[in-house]
Amino acid sequence: MSANRPMPVRLAFEEASLRISIGAIMPLRFVSAAVKKSVKYGQIAASIAEVGIIEPPVVARDAADASRFHLLDGHLRVEIMRERGESEVVCLVATDDEAFTYNKRVSRIATIQEHRMILNAIKKGVSEERLARALNVDIANIRMKRNLLVGICPEAADLLKDRHVPLNVFVELRFLKPVRQVEVAMNMITMNRFSVSYARSLVASTPADQLVAGKPRKVPGLTDDQIATMQRESENVDRQFRLVEQSYSSDHLDLMLATGYVNRLLANARVVRHLAQHHADILAEFQKLNDLREAA
Repeated sequence: MSANRPMPVRLAFEEASLRISIGAIMPLRFVSAAVKKSVKYGQIAASIAEVGIIEPPVVARDAADASRFHLLDGHLRVEIMRERGESEVVCLVATDDEAFTYNKRVSRIATIQEHRMILNAIKKGVSEERLARALNVDIANIRMKRNLLVGICPEAADLLKDRHVPLNVFVELRFLKPVRQVEVAMNMITMNRFSVSYARSLVASTPADQLVAGKPRKVPGLTDDQIATMQRESENVDRQFRLVEQSYSSDHLDLMLATGYVNRLLANARVVRHLAQHHADILAEFQKLNDLREAA
């Protein structure tokens, strides 16, 4: 019975947060003057000034001195608190002192997720003005994010929900009918391109019957003939892409099987000797193929 007993799960943090003197916290890196001038630093400072620290910094106890702590995550927050003249900060105390666990696994919030957070905050009674101050942005930016999905079909929104998409991409998508919005979203994901200019080019190459307004989108510097050419080229690329997409999986499997077979042939000394004596050109091509496989 004891052999099947599950291993106890080790907690990543001490059960209670701790109010620690800022002077007792040793940072792993210093915050440069350039970082202090950045937009991100200004946004965090504005948020702390407006609503305080939402996510506590993470520290680990010093092995030699229990009254000292190593700062693992939250260097900007702690530096801002220091500049504000604060003497203490509430921290989470980690049981693991590997800083990369906290610093290298952080990803920026996706655009649509930020939109939903803003909607939730407004529903809870937080004013747009206070949100703007907390995020250190113009109130027009808050309103744009609040209305982000107005005119966007749910299917396209679902495709882009985990992506970092510029706000103006959604402005471009509103020119399209729902089916075309989904096609454009899938195109951006496939190409891994989410820039406004790319979205604008896809809108410009959209046929009139797939546009909300029912007429081609005017793009500065392009004539009607050039837009029509873009539409034809875009349709041609879409067709070719779908053809390639249909056969990609089977082609990839065939390639893997073929390269695996060639690799087995080259591992056989008798086969290699025979090819070298009678089919040197084939052996050279097989070796090139094997080199490419190993490089990949």
